[in-house]
Amino acid sequence: MLLVAPVDQAVRQQLTDELGQVESLFVQELQCPLECVNRLVAHVERYRGKRLRPLLVLVAGMASSPDGSTLTDDHRALATVVEMVHMATLVHDDILDEADVRRGGPTVNTLRGNETAVMLGDYMISHAYHLCSSMDNQQIARTVAHTTNVVCEGELLQLANRENWELDEEVYYQIIDRKTASLCGTCCKLAAVINDQPQKVQDALDNYGRNLGVAFQIIDDLLDLTGDEDTVGKSTGRDLTKGKLTLPLIHFRINAPQEQRDTFINLLSSQAVNNDDSVSNQIRKMVTDFGSVQFASERASELIAQAQQALLVLPDSPARKLLHEMAQAVLTRQF
Repeated sequence: MLLVAPVDQAVRQQLTDELGQVESLFVQELQCPLECVNRLVAHVERYRGKRLRPLLVLVAGMASSPDGSTLTDDHRALATVVEMVHMATLVHDDILDEADVRRGGPTVNTLRGNETAVMLGDYMISHAYHLCSSMDNQQIARTVAHTTNVVCEGELLQLANRENWELDEEVYYQIIDRKTASLCGTCCKLAAVINDQPQKVQDALDNYGRNLGVAFQIIDDLLDLTGDEDTVGKSTGRDLTKGKLTLPLIHFRINAPQEQRDTFINLLSSQAVNNDDSVSNQIRKMVTDFGSVQFASERASELIAQAQQALLVLPDSPARKLLHEMAQAVLTRQF
């Protein structure tokens, strides 16, 4: 769980209780008369590690409530919905990336094949929409549906740019803003919508969530490049083998000396990158030694500072402080 120790012990206890209710609703909503479906859902529940998105809903809901702490049933339902959508994207991502491991265990596509994984992801998304439809404020359902469309746009844009060695930062940011940041922004914004907060507060929290989400994805890309699979908890090195240029790779391609750039592109485009660890290690060393990993890390830090600045529209409270610290924790995560 991506949750640092809050300033106020009461906040920690409240969030523990609230997350417990969200998890119960998650299980309840996905319960099926068919045991084969329940077994798959139980397997996917192992993927629930950081719980960033439901936490964003809950903490943003607390921070934007009139008393700085009260949450409603709609906040809990929304937290459950965004977790379902996110989990569905993980199941589908593992198919696209041909990933074998997630949270230290086999992915659904490894365990049961791509067909089952596709249908399980669809099952979770349809349940998310069903739960959304039970909420009185239809803006929530429309926004979640639109955000899911945007996430899919991001994935399609990324697929369209696989093995595009000319990919630039602008398109990279378009991809991650859609596939990751959009849902984080929606979590925070809709938490304020439920609280009937004015547009200024909704926009500020959307800004917070989006900047946090972009930084989160940059760190995720760095972990895929430099992280250890046992620590990260999922297959690493997939961006290299799938021909996906991420920020440190883009920075190196644009800024390194021509001879190094040529070597870099030759290594990336060779089949050896798929089955020869020494090739992947050579790419990692080149990118790290040139300072491209550091560049990406510093960019993530800048985005987190922008996210934290957006919180100043909210009154001071333990929940606002926790949003600030949650953003900071994105920079130091190892999984």
